[in-house]
Amino acid sequence: MEAKAHLRYARISPRKVSIVLDLIRNKPVEYAMAVLKNTPKSACEYLEKLLKSAMANAVNNYQMDASRLYISECFVCPGPILKRIRPMSKGRAYRIEKRSSHATIVLKEKD
Repeated sequence: MEAKAHLRYARISPRKVSIVLDLIRNKPVEYAMAVLKNTPKSACEYLEKLLKSAMANAVNNYQMDASRLYISECFVCPGPILKRIRPMSKGRAYRIEKRSSHATIVLKEKD
């Protein structure tokens, strides 16, 4: 049995999110929550909320024991890119790409 939670259209680069996801992959939920609270990365705010949602899904929808949960799978995929133009000198224009991401966390119970 597994419980999932998805984060869609988060306005943060997938590269920044994947750095934090590498820290919590295959870890117990309590340890992962502590890492997210004490890591000074901007993606931690998004992922902490996502992990709480996955825990709530596991406990309320699948009657799993919260103390035995661990992160079995977590990944991030790129979302749509907002393309903006930055005017430069001599009539040039440089493109600014504002990236977004879709993150997923899957929780399982230890046997």
